[in-house]
Amino acid sequence: MADDQFTTHADLFDLSGKYALVTGGTRGIGMMIARGLLQAGARVVISSRNTNACTEAQHRLSEFGDVRAFPAELSRYDECQRLADLVKGDSDRLDILVNNAGAMWREPLETFPAEAWDTVIDLNLKSPFWLVQALLPALRRAGTADDPARIINIGSIAAIHVAESPNYSYAGSKAALHQLTRVLARELGPQHVTVNAVAPGVFPSQMMAATLDAIGDKIAAKAPLRRLGRDDDMAGVAVFLASRAGSYLTGAIVPVDGGIATTATGT
Repeated sequence: MADDQFTTHADLFDLSGKYALVTGGTRGIGMMIARGLLQAGARVVISSRNTNACTEAQHRLSEFGDVRAFPAELSRYDECQRLADLVKGDSDRLDILVNNAGAMWREPLETFPAEAWDTVIDLNLKSPFWLVQALLPALRRAGTADDPARIINIGSIAAIHVAESPNYSYAGSKAALHQLTRVLARELGPQHVTVNAVAPGVFPSQMMAATLDAIGDKIAAKAPLRRLGRDDDMAGVAVFLASRAGSYLTGAIVPVDGGIATTATGT
C-alpha cells in the first residue's frame, strides 16, 4: 500500500473473508473473542474438549456468522494435530489463530500436587506451541507483507503482577506463554505472521465464577476504571489485533484489565 493511500475506517477493522480458529471458544473469553471475529466478518472454527459444549456454542454463535465447532482435548499432542488437520481440511489457509484454551489450579503451597503442573502446563503452554507448529504452513499461506497472518495467545495479568490467590502453575504457565509470544514474534515476523498476546484481567467466566462470587466487588474497586471486564472489551482487542488496524504490531503483551496490573502500587 502506498504512503498516500489510506484504508477506510470500515476496512480498517473488517475481517470479511478471513478464516480463524479460536480454541476454548465455547465459553468465557474464548466465546467473547469468537463473537467479535464473527461480527467483523470472519469465518470461525471454535474448539472445546466437551462435545455438548461445542454443539451449544455453535448454535449460540451462529446468529453472528459462519461458525463451526470441533471437539478436541488440546492438552494432548495428538489431539492438537487432529484439530489442525480438521482446520486444514476445511481450508489450506488460516488467517487467525487464537490460542485461548486454558486451565487453572488453585491450591495452597503445602498441598499443591504434581498433577497441577502437568495439567496446566500441557494446556496453557504446550498446546499453543503444538498448534503453531501444526498450523504454521496454513498461516504462512495466508499472510502477506501488508496483511500478515495473526497468532493471538491469551495470557493473563497473573503473569504481570502477583495475584492474591495461590495459582503457581497457572501464573508460571502464562508468564512462559508471554515469553514464547515474543520468541515466536521474532522468528515468524519475516514470514508474514504476527504473534501477540492478550493478558486479560478479570472477566466473568466459569473459571472465575468462584472468585467473583467471593471477591468480585473488591477486585472491581481496585481497578482504576472501577469495573470488571465486559464482553466487548475482549472482542474489541481481538478484532484490533486480527485486523489491518493491528498489522504492524508483533511481540506485544496487551493487558486488558482496567489498569489493575499495570498501575499496581504494591502487593
